[in-house]
Amino acid sequence: MSTSTTAQPVKAIMLRGGVTGMIAGVAMAMFAMVASVTYQHHGFFTPLFHISALFGSPDSLMRSGMEAMAGNKFWFSAGPAVLGLMIHMMTGAMFGIGFAFLARRLPRTLLIPAGAVYGLAVFVVSAFVGLPVAAKITGPGDVISDMASMVGWATFAVEHMMFGLVLGAIAWRTAPADSPAAEVRGARSAMLSR
Repeated sequence: MSTSTTAQPVKAIMLRGGVTGMIAGVAMAMFAMVASVTYQHHGFFTPLFHISALFGSPDSLMRSGMEAMAGNKFWFSAGPAVLGLMIHMMTGAMFGIGFAFLARRLPRTLLIPAGAVYGLAVFVVSAFVGLPVAAKITGPGDVISDMASMVGWATFAVEHMMFGLVLGAIAWRTAPADSPAAEVRGARSAMLSR
């Protein structure tokens, strides 16, 4: 059974978007962890423990906060940290796929700013829809539904904007020569050479 020509590009876009979303998710997580251990005065791994509360217990999140107050800002528990990282990477892959489909329709010059706007859109969707719905489905309550306010609205927004900027930068860097941007450049060159 042969794969249709339409399915082939869709699979490639999904794969590229998923991988790019995970890379952008790593950048976002690193920013969140550095923010947590520096100006937020929490533990370095607290963001991962916070995410893991979606399917696990918030105990590691609470313990990380107590350990940070006691001076141990790098307290670590492998199980919840890995769970938090897995949830974060899968979510990043999902939103990365969404951006990949959007990016293929944009001129190359707009990919980075579009990524930033997309990241802020993901922030709004996550804070006001995704996290509250996820909290109702899985049952952890306020620890997930109020994640944006617990993290801090500005920090949460910057994390997501950074996610989008990385998506946009990778899309810009890897945009093929026959992208809409190349067509715009070709049309402009043809017009100027008259």
